Amino acid sequence: MNADEGASGGEGKRLSDDASMPLTAHLEELRSRLIKSSLSVLAGFIICYLAADHLIRFMTAPLLSLEAAGLTVIGTGVAEAFFAKLKVAFIAAIFLALPVLLWHAWKFVAPGLYRHEQRYAKGFVAFGTVFFLLGAAFCYVVIFDIGYRFFLEQYEQLDIRPAIRVSEYLSFSAKLMLAFGVVFELPVVGVFLARVGLIDHRMMMRQFPYAFLGMVILGAVLTPPDVISQVLLALPLTALYGFTIVVVYFIRRKDVVEAEDDGDDDEDDED
Repeated sequence: MNADEGASGGEGKRLSDDASMPLTAHLEELRSRLIKSSLSVLAGFIICYLAADHLIRFMTAPLLSLEAAGLTVIGTGVAEAFFAKLKVAFIAAIFLALPVLLWHAWKFVAPGLYRHEQRYAKGFVAFGTVFFLLGAAFCYVVIFDIGYRFFLEQYEQLDIRPAIRVSEYLSFSAKLMLAFGVVFELPVVGVFLARVGLIDHRMMMRQFPYAFLGMVILGAVLTPPDVISQVLLALPLTALYGFTIVVVYFIRRKDVVEAEDDGDDDEDDED
């Protein structure tokens, strides 16, 4: 076997012998990754709890900025303020530890990938983090304003002064932000699957009806149980799906061009 064949053969090998590990070894690896991920969230939780007061003011700002008539944010239990701090610190810790969580997720699946796919690790972590934060920011800036304005208008139509429990508000808001963060990972996942040759733009267009149904179901699962939240999630998710189709198209087109160039180079070498 010549050097070129040896190099190409190396491309087809898995990252390590972990691909043939028994089930118990995979479970042990999963356990190790989960422990390390949990420790990173715990470290982030301690840091975020020290700033919990500022985080709660940050989270309630979109609601209070609407200045609805009679609007107040209240606590109805003795320990509710304490648990509200715990809740907001935990959610913030997930955002803070996100790069570590994505890295360990990648390292867990890496043994099943080929060597040439290893170079996508840093991009997966970097872009995964960026798009997750973009999704949460989009929810905070756009969706909170639209959604909370709509909900508060319902109080005004009934001539009722809204008194919002802080714990319920934080749970509702956190679920929405996490849901939009997850949804905005769609382009990152799509690009990775296109890079490894599992999907292309034609396949995504053919499967759009099924994908749309899946997006509606995902919106129902990830968001609080009300139609408005589900619609507000399904619409940008559909737009992201279309954006992913465009990105995947250019990626596959680039791969085809590079493959044709490599084929021309091989023919020149044979001549």
